Amino acid sequence: MPRDPRASRLEDDPFDKIRLIKENPQQRVQAPDLSQVLQSLWGMAYSQPVHHHKGKIWHFSKEEKKHLLLATGAFTLALGFMTARGMMGMLAIGIIPWITTVLIMMPIMLVAVGPAFLLHEIGHKLVAKHYGCWAEFRADPQGLKFGVMIAFILGFLFMAPGAVMVAGRVNRKQNGHIAAAGPLVNLGLFLIGIPLGAILLAIVGVTDIGIISEQGLSIPAMVLFGVRYWLMANLILGLFNMLPFGPLDGLKVKEWSEGAFYALIAIFAIPVLLWLFLGKIDVMGWVINLSYLIS
Repeated sequence: MPRDPRASRLEDDPFDKIRLIKENPQQRVQAPDLSQVLQSLWGMAYSQPVHHHKGKIWHFSKEEKKHLLLATGAFTLALGFMTARGMMGMLAIGIIPWITTVLIMMPIMLVAVGPAFLLHEIGHKLVAKHYGCWAEFRADPQGLKFGVMIAFILGFLFMAPGAVMVAGRVNRKQNGHIAAAGPLVNLGLFLIGIPLGAILLAIVGVTDIGIISEQGLSIPAMVLFGVRYWLMANLILGLFNMLPFGPLDGLKVKEWSEGAFYALIAIFAIPVLLWLFLGKIDVMGWVINLSYLIS
């Protein structure tokens, strides 16, 4: 499999010694030079040599952990801005209530939506390492900055926080498996979220009041909100990544197997269409009814 071209922006190819065609340094695409800022704030390097790990498949280098932390932090901040409706929300309710809303919603959204992003990327990583590849997550500073600014200004989340960089020799089928791993993780999280959400709601109860009320924070409302976003985030992220364009997973899956591609995209598209757009099914209704049965 050709090396992911985005990886050249972050570090040297660990397989340079065995490649038959050497990369022309004059044609290498360079990332915006934010390394000095990131190194001073986070101790993060972008042009370090790759050190291969030969131990357990569940391994994260110190550098990778820093990138995951940065991406997760920026992603959570953007989610907080989104739930507070960006600058329009600030103008509507005032700056102090707006900041309070952002601070309250950030940890809720981190728990509700964070796993959809983090475990998606880890799914790619583990399958790539299973096939003997070097695979590590790298944050995209420009994508993070753009996503946070869009969420702050417009109250809308559109972010490319980064990706798992893969280098190694795999065939088309293996490459398809690596690509499909992320969306399949999202599918698993969606399915797990229905009974797990029902159990949580059975424990705390179901409420129709807001998260913030005259009585303070409502734990049942927070859980209900978190379960809804858990289910929505995994469906939307899985569907988005299955689109057959650019560096998205769908294109690699389609190149491996059109049958697998159409099956996976239908699995995500049907509930998104029927639940979120047409309202023909009520997934949260299923969760609430199941919680009543459990309790």
